[in-house]
Amino acid sequence: GGLFAWLRGRCLGRGAAVDPARDTFGAMTGLYGAIQPADSVSLSTRTHGAVFNLEYSPDGSVLTVACEQTEVLLFDPISSKHIKTLSEAHEDCVNNIRFLDNRLFATCSDDTTIALWDLRKLNTKVCTLHGHTSWVKNIEYDTNTRLLVTSGFDGNVIIWDTNRCTEDGCPHKKFFHTRFLMRMRLTPDCSKMLISTSSGYLLILHDLDLNKSLEVGSYPILRARRTTSSSDITSSGSSGPRAVGSPCHQSNSGPLSEKTLSRPSQREGGSPRNSLEVLTPEVPGERDRGNCITSLQLHPKGWATLLRCSSNTDDQEWTCVYEFQEGAPVRPVSPRCSLRLTHCIEEANVGRGYIKELCFSPDGRMISSPHGFGIRLLGFDAHCSELVDCLPREASPLREIRSLYSHNDVVLTTKFSPTHCQIASGCLSGRVSLYQPKF
Repeated sequence: GGLFAWLRGRCLGRGAAVDPARDTFGAMTGLYGAIQPADSVSLSTRTHGAVFNLEYSPDGSVLTVACEQTEVLLFDPISSKHIKTLSEAHEDCVNNIRFLDNRLFATCSDDTTIALWDLRKLNTKVCTLHGHTSWVKNIEYDTNTRLLVTSGFDGNVIIWDTNRCTEDGCPHKKFFHTRFLMRMRLTPDCSKMLISTSSGYLLILHDLDLNKSLEVGSYPILRARRTTSSSDITSSGSSGPRAVGSPCHQSNSGPLSEKTLSRPSQREGGSPRNSLEVLTPEVPGERDRGNCITSLQLHPKGWATLLRCSSNTDDQEWTCVYEFQEGAPVRPVSPRCSLRLTHCIEEANVGRGYIKELCFSPDGRMISSPHGFGIRLLGFDAHCSELVDCLPREASPLREIRSLYSHNDVVLTTKFSPTHCQIASGCLSGRVSLYQPKF
């Protein structure tokens, strides 16, 4: 109670006092309302192919583009000028790009490697990292420990110590393994790791300790939220991981073994590090059909997770927002129920077999989602309010703020600039479009 409760409520946006930064959001909402495809970068598809990922540098000065045909493109997003093409960045599709700071960035590829690059010297890689045995799809970075975290379709999450990086690579270790792995994310404070799977399960490692490698059976299990039995988990997955830009690959086993999931919860009497929770997120219309979690993003303030889910038959897609509910279970044997579905919206069912990467705006008030041949800007309500200020009692529809279309093919990825009122999108035929206010 008292002063500390008031301060905490103010920080979370739940108190009577309003964060001064919100006073300017009316102007920002007006800017996004005026946004147009004012500057579009049309790229030749003869060499680089589809655009799989977009990433801005933290200071917003560089936009990097991960391409299907081994290339990485660099642009000045303010002038819309092409800076450089890394024509042979990898030997196969480039899937994901992650900046470690304003100069150093990492790329990963279907050639099973990760490459480190320095913007000041792009003629050669800083180093190439070998450790995965299948396509590498995701890169995360812990700025506190300077540990690089990667995940791939070999089911492995690998930790790389960039503090001891040499031309020959970085020391690394396998941190975690699970089947059907699709995407892996760290919360902004790196206290949790979320892993999505193509069999519809979401794994959450609580009280994360990246310095401790995890083997099957070595971590406390928090029972699944909507899983009726452990045998359901081992048999329910009917479709395996899908590559960005690749059709499905079939598999026939679940993310964890029945023996592992039958272990009792160890939350009683303390909060052990790397406690594993297995969830089946609720998806509208998918209760009896199964789904694949193809895209996973986190709210910039760590309040929620954003999922793009598709049915196993690929005839329906949904964008869903789940609020984090903190705290241990009331009883050690009860489900933790860390996530609650708050908002959702059905997506255009186009580009089957391709993953569409969506994102939060830097302030977390809006979502940019690929929608057919364009993108949709979605809000939690019509006024683009903070999530904590408009939490519904039951799941509510996301509100469409604006639709933007400038592509002639299916959009696969979109990204907000971290520093400017600008949105980028990339499509299957290789075009990159930049949207910004036009007056």
